[in-house]
Amino acid sequence: MNEPLDLLVVGAGPTGIAIGAAARREGLSVLLVDRGPLTAAIQGYPTFMEFFTTRDRLEIANVPFTIPDDKPTRRQALAYYRFVADHYKIPLALYEDVVDVRKQGEDFVVQTRRQMQGPRSFRARAVALATGYFINPRRLGAPGEDLPWVSVRYKEPFAHFGQDVVVVGAGNTAVEAALDLWRSGVRVTLVHRGPGLKEGVKYWLKPDMENRIEEGSIPARFNTLVKAFLPEGAVELATPEGPEVLPAQAAYVLIGYVPDVDFERRCGVEVDSETLIPAYDPETCESNVPGLYVAGTLQAGRWTNKIFIENSRDHGPKIVAHLKARLAAVPAGQRI
Repeated sequence: MNEPLDLLVVGAGPTGIAIGAAARREGLSVLLVDRGPLTAAIQGYPTFMEFFTTRDRLEIANVPFTIPDDKPTRRQALAYYRFVADHYKIPLALYEDVVDVRKQGEDFVVQTRRQMQGPRSFRARAVALATGYFINPRRLGAPGEDLPWVSVRYKEPFAHFGQDVVVVGAGNTAVEAALDLWRSGVRVTLVHRGPGLKEGVKYWLKPDMENRIEEGSIPARFNTLVKAFLPEGAVELATPEGPEVLPAQAAYVLIGYVPDVDFERRCGVEVDSETLIPAYDPETCESNVPGLYVAGTLQAGRWTNKIFIENSRDHGPKIVAHLKARLAAVPAGQRI
């Protein structure tokens, strides 16, 4: 291990990039470490997705999002956040998994594992967790959920033309996927354990989906549980009318995501067992562990629809301002 970093950021999504940019602006040494590529979550969005949020609300680090469209596409967002990282020359360690964060004296020792070269260690005066939740999809716990034709992420419909596809879920992601599949010539059925579409479904999507259900274009099975995904290509259901088996060449389980609470706790962060909200100071983003910060959607716990890019853009400046003040209180000669 060489000279300690001022700040190591776990996660290289928009929040992590914003923290890295704030650190660079203030002259702090920083490194972003991510188990995947830059902005992995956005790369996992549907190929032709358009953001509901306008471009100005997706801006970070005082870098204008200069596109002619009011609402950016996935591709435009990927280019924008890559540009921000390049603009601030933020050091990156991508495809490198953080396996341990441990306080050692006044600093942290961070152990990582690279995909090709193996493990290595970093020392840092502070660590910020900005991992988001997209890496940790909710699971049904049904047999066959790991079959190759069952997926937790929807990208595009074209491979499924003329096929039977089951979409599990009734939130925005599931509804958007079901409509996209149906409009691309797919026989799609929506399955949800609740009595109807979720209340938070976007206002322009909900009537569209309800009309498709009412006219029978997209059959829906509400108050229904998935019992199993069968190897021969079918989904076994428990409906209010009794057992049912739907043929399916593909199934998408789109029931949301949860934060990686186990990782937070291994880092020493106290996490509420009910809400999954970590202990942190809203003014500084510092957790119960001095020098360890929690940023972005992690702060929302179970409610992953509460914090987005637009309402977490100030997390980076908050963290860096607090860290810089703390470092200024330590004489330079004592920073080892």
